[in-house]
Amino acid sequence: MRKRIAVIGSSGGNLYNLGGKDPTKLLGEIISQMESAGVEPAAIQYIGAQSSMDMAGESTPAAVYAWDGDSKQIITVHEGTLGSCNQYAAQLDAGIAEQIRSEEIDGLIVMSADPQKANQQAIQAAVDKQLPIAGTGGTSMAMIAARGAKIILTSGTTGTTNRTRAISFLTAFGKHWGISYRPMIGDAKKAAEMSHQPWRRIQVRGIMMSSLPGFIALALVLALSKIPGLSMLGDVFDVLIKALPVVIAAVAAKQVSDMEEVSVVAGVLAGVLSIDGGIIGGMLGGIGAGLFVNLLFRKCIEWRFPTTTVNIIAGGISGLAAGLIVYYLLAPIALQAGEWVKVLIEGAVAYSPVLAGLVAGLLIWPAIIGGVYHAAILPIVLLEMEKTGNSFLGAVDMVGLVMVSAGITLANIVAPREKSEAALATPGFLINMGFGTFVEAAYPFMFSNKIVFAGAIISSGVAGMLVGFFDVRGTAYVPSIMAPLLSNNMAGFILAMASGLIGSFLITLAANKLGKKRVKHVEEQM
Repeated sequence: MRKRIAVIGSSGGNLYNLGGKDPTKLLGEIISQMESAGVEPAAIQYIGAQSSMDMAGESTPAAVYAWDGDSKQIITVHEGTLGSCNQYAAQLDAGIAEQIRSEEIDGLIVMSADPQKANQQAIQAAVDKQLPIAGTGGTSMAMIAARGAKIILTSGTTGTTNRTRAISFLTAFGKHWGISYRPMIGDAKKAAEMSHQPWRRIQVRGIMMSSLPGFIALALVLALSKIPGLSMLGDVFDVLIKALPVVIAAVAAKQVSDMEEVSVVAGVLAGVLSIDGGIIGGMLGGIGAGLFVNLLFRKCIEWRFPTTTVNIIAGGISGLAAGLIVYYLLAPIALQAGEWVKVLIEGAVAYSPVLAGLVAGLLIWPAIIGGVYHAAILPIVLLEMEKTGNSFLGAVDMVGLVMVSAGITLANIVAPREKSEAALATPGFLINMGFGTFVEAAYPFMFSNKIVFAGAIISSGVAGMLVGFFDVRGTAYVPSIMAPLLSNNMAGFILAMASGLIGSFLITLAANKLGKKRVKHVEEQM
């Protein structure tokens, strides 16, 4: 038989500011961790007020949440004033107490409960049956312990999050019952595999993509600093460059451990200590912090540390440990690795800028179609931007991918082979021009017509060649009108962008007309 746990309590005082004000999310995290542990939710009685219980009164708006065993969902069973919710909760309390006495409940999770009123009967039944209890809320847990309850985990709420509390509860129950439990983090199907192999959560592509807004902010500040009267923003640019490893580290730690705020704190600490290693150093520090968070969190729970202390150790010590490793050992190596990549790009451009641009333009479409772009090219773009705020390959991205995709979609708006294709092409054109992304909008037209496909690569190659000829450095992922402002050569970038758009537009236009003629010829022969 699977163990069954009931959850009782309220949004509390301090808990209200640490997840309690969003009952569905708080309780949902507990249910998710129960599923991962192979435990069933038996009942829920949770009072969620619209303000901290420290300041709430009888007239404060509130709601009562319960568990619907049939639909397997958390439901709202009563809404009204806090006073009426307390009265309604007393009915659920009696029902849970009866389930405990009937041995239909094997354990109790308590969060900011009221052992004297709203939760009196359930807690007394748990004491009588010596049910294992895990909970948070210093005052309420002290009162419950004083009654002789069987406490397997107790802690305050300070420094905790929905996820870390839920994992703490289920870890305590797992250890008490001898159940094998691995925390559920992210997708349920992958959670079990990845918990045994944490390295599988390391996704360089995902880290880079999530950190991209920081680099675009850097490029914006660089452009603004060139405007007369705004030269003081040059100092802001210097500060942002130093902050980029911190951004990368925070994102990396969050993705590797996904322990909410705890992992973010660890990542920021590691990132601050990894600044000298550049963005590669920041990534290494963040990855290390994420791995340490998981390890230390699990160990501290096993050692029965209070949840607040667990979070402090997991967030603080993990960040420091990973950061110090980068600071003293890996920073010079990471910085040099980044320099080698930039030297390689600069060397190729210096040897023959036109040839470098042509080759980059010709290869960038096969790279993105083959899945290489985000894994290899985007990190290089960000490494270039780390020093100068714009990039040679970033400029090729804009002229060879974004503008070419815009040209293909524009041609299918102006003169589509079929009327339905105009509706398909319009959103893609607008997004490419307005936001500098969504090059995949051209795929349906490229894959259905070899001439359009070849035209995309040729147009990209010509545009990339002009990027090299004018020695342009720029970026994509920004509105096309703004892109030239963020480059080092506005006129050259505009010409290169125009060549990519016009070239792909004309070739696609011609391909569509040929396609129409072939269709008409076939129809005449039939």
